[in-house]
Amino acid sequence: MSTSIYPTSKPFCLALIQLGGLGPSKDKNLRHAREMILKAAQPQGDVAKPDLIVLPECFNSPYGPKFFPDYAEVIGYVPGQPYNISESRSQSVRVLSDIAKQVHTWILGGSIPEKDEIDGKLYNTATVYNPDGDLVAIHRKVHLFDIDIPGKITFKESTTLSAGNKLTHFDTEFGRIGVGICYDVRFPEMAMIAARKGCAAMIYPGAFNLTTGPMHWELLQRARAVDNQIFVAMCSPARDLNADYHAWGHSTVVNPYGEVIATTDERESIIYANIDPELMDSTRAGIPVNSQRRFDIYKDVSEHLGDVL
Repeated sequence: MSTSIYPTSKPFCLALIQLGGLGPSKDKNLRHAREMILKAAQPQGDVAKPDLIVLPECFNSPYGPKFFPDYAEVIGYVPGQPYNISESRSQSVRVLSDIAKQVHTWILGGSIPEKDEIDGKLYNTATVYNPDGDLVAIHRKVHLFDIDIPGKITFKESTTLSAGNKLTHFDTEFGRIGVGICYDVRFPEMAMIAARKGCAAMIYPGAFNLTTGPMHWELLQRARAVDNQIFVAMCSPARDLNADYHAWGHSTVVNPYGEVIATTDERESIIYANIDPELMDSTRAGIPVNSQRRFDIYKDVSEHLGDVL
């Protein structure tokens, strides 16, 4: 499948903020997120200023179905239509837009609870800002985290949240980036489609827990990277054992060979990774699965979507 119609990928620096200190005060959470973005945007030794900074899932609130209704914000973004930041009803959107403009860097704003202004439904929603502070994309979590592992964890986002119904990518000067949120990573079709639509990386703000984290956090990222020969990253909150939900942490970046090129432990931290698309090209040249797929005997999951995610 030719990718000539898609944006050319160029090397870029990615920063993941494993945000800690999240509590019941949204104002404090947003202030701390701002502080950490400012810190992440500074060049670190031989690491250049990042081109894209990522926050974790539910960075402005505690994580859990009982919290989502109280922390939900109306965003009112409609793809393809102008969005006036100054008139936004979302405090988090205004804060992230301002800091993106200040540091002049792309920001994938983790996710926040969102309330639809028309039907009142709640979503787990990621927002994306360009270096001018414009809100250019949102992703509503497509697959809700409803699990029941006997004796370990039961969690049902669907008690308060609705599922999104669209896949998401955004185009930058350094290439096309696909977006998912946490549980979305367990569904390989999303990354397959993103890769076949020209994405150089798939990025998932996420918050695995102390049961699913040790089992599958790294494994799923490496699987999605190897399957699709792209870069994959997941950005977690830091672990807080005093919170209702205990995040696994270990924010990670994986290259197209399935190698972990950046990671951390459970504490608050910032990790950086240089994303070099040439590695993606060499991986695909050496192991050319893209040209070896047998769409004569099974379907291409990306075919019916055209070029718009």
